[in-house]
Amino acid sequence: MTTLDGIAATIYPIDQASILAGSKFDLRIELDNVVEQKSIKAMLNGRPIDQLKFSGTQFIPSEAGKGSTLILRDVVIDQVARYQLKVNAGAEQAEVSWDVYGTGPAKVKNVILFIGDGMTIANRTAARVLSKGIVQGKYQSALSFDDMPHMALIGTSGSDSLITDSANSMSAYMTGHKTGVNAMGVYVSRAQNTLEHPKVETVGELIKRKTNKSLGIVSDAEVEDATPAAVVAHTRRRTDKQYIADQLFASNAEVILGGGSAYFVPQGSPNSKRKDNRNLVEQFQTKGYAVVATRDELVAAGKNPSTKKLFGSFHPDNMDGSLDRFILKKNTVPQYPNQPDLTEMTQAALNVLSKNPNGFFLMVEAALIDKFNHPLDWERAAYDTIMLSNAVQVAKDFAKTHPDTLIIVTPDHTHSGSISGVVDDSRPGPLREKVGVYANAGYPNYPTANNAGYPEKVDVSRRLAYFYSAYPDHFETMHPKMDGTFVPAIKGEGDVYIANPIYQQLQHDAIHVDGNLPARADVGVHSADDAVLTATGPGSERFKGFMDNTEVFKGIVNALGLAPTPLK
Repeated sequence: MTTLDGIAATIYPIDQASILAGSKFDLRIELDNVVEQKSIKAMLNGRPIDQLKFSGTQFIPSEAGKGSTLILRDVVIDQVARYQLKVNAGAEQAEVSWDVYGTGPAKVKNVILFIGDGMTIANRTAARVLSKGIVQGKYQSALSFDDMPHMALIGTSGSDSLITDSANSMSAYMTGHKTGVNAMGVYVSRAQNTLEHPKVETVGELIKRKTNKSLGIVSDAEVEDATPAAVVAHTRRRTDKQYIADQLFASNAEVILGGGSAYFVPQGSPNSKRKDNRNLVEQFQTKGYAVVATRDELVAAGKNPSTKKLFGSFHPDNMDGSLDRFILKKNTVPQYPNQPDLTEMTQAALNVLSKNPNGFFLMVEAALIDKFNHPLDWERAAYDTIMLSNAVQVAKDFAKTHPDTLIIVTPDHTHSGSISGVVDDSRPGPLREKVGVYANAGYPNYPTANNAGYPEKVDVSRRLAYFYSAYPDHFETMHPKMDGTFVPAIKGEGDVYIANPIYQQLQHDAIHVDGNLPARADVGVHSADDAVLTATGPGSERFKGFMDNTEVFKGIVNALGLAPTPLK
């Protein structure tokens, strides 16, 4: 924001915001003093803001004792141009500049956006080693998104912090606007209610409001989790999961698949986390959705020619990862043995969405890459990166017969972690001496992967030496965690977390590692490292070099032609 003489008001959207022509946004002006509404003079390119198109006005004389606030809801600016908003309210003055842009005509019929949540370069490398094999320095094959012709480095930082979370990073992809940690579809203002912050329209909403295309949301996390939620939801706090479930229902997305059933069933039901008696599962059925809860039901519904809308929830929480589902049968797999794979959810979604002759937008999230990177469980993250590759292959196969399809594969943010060598159990000495580096590393001896790309044995005698660089206190075992996801730290006295002693009991030579994160941290954290995006299909040429994450939104709406306003 550029301040003028006197005290500065705060304006949302913020200075230098880029706004898609014809999209909706809330204009919010926050003052430090209490004033009368008539004393607020706001001019957009020399014209009073009351001449804008908007759905309603709200004036808060004194907001939480911090001054007056003026809000215009659902503002729409159709004309492509550079805009300057000047606000004058007594001693308070401020101005912001916005770039309202168009897209030109549509270039594609369909867009499929894959999010490898938290996926870093080392996750891709580990998945390629395990799934494809490497002999004398040459990989025997590649992941499905390795050969996409266009690639970009994505900057992921949010409006308030260098380090992002999934809510604001995905929100940038879905809205083209920056926001703060834990927020999605809104600018972070001083509003007290988490649902009252100034909204910006999402891709999902634009698809449903401005086109006749279909919308699909797929994730192996709770579908109320940050990444899938950001396709349609608006909240300051990503933990508003009951509200997000309601928004998913209200979105009219033709396909919603994933975990998180606890927020779709009424309180008192088994596993329910709702605070009311609303039964969204029944309401989806009433709305004409095929409702499924197991892999077998999903596959059948996806193949049924009559299925036009599909809702599936396969776990009350996050779904289980590939290593557990296919190999180890740990975590909650015994309780939920009939969960679908991400490939099956992707295929079912494509089967349903492709029935719309006008096309579709589909978001598919491999969420568990992030869920396993946090607790430093790289093997599980690698297996789920393989699963992402398999799901992307499903989309690539679809695109062979539907060439008017843009496919994008990207993390929303990254984690620390890199491969430093090979751990060889046959080496003498303590555990750290078993790490071979440079010429002493050699190669791991994972077995040849099965037809689905997964090695059926992960606890081999020569393993990747994969180390994270942001971690809590923990015991390093340099072995895969065969009994369930790694729990590196547990709560000690007060808010301090200590290394989980169970791993020293399981492995006598485990190394105690003093954490380099604050003592209240119990898992690893995200990094500011650039995310690597790959893309193929019409419109993919836009993705190149270094890009801000808000530019991914521009690439999507440009391909879909969501604002075919000519430049003036």
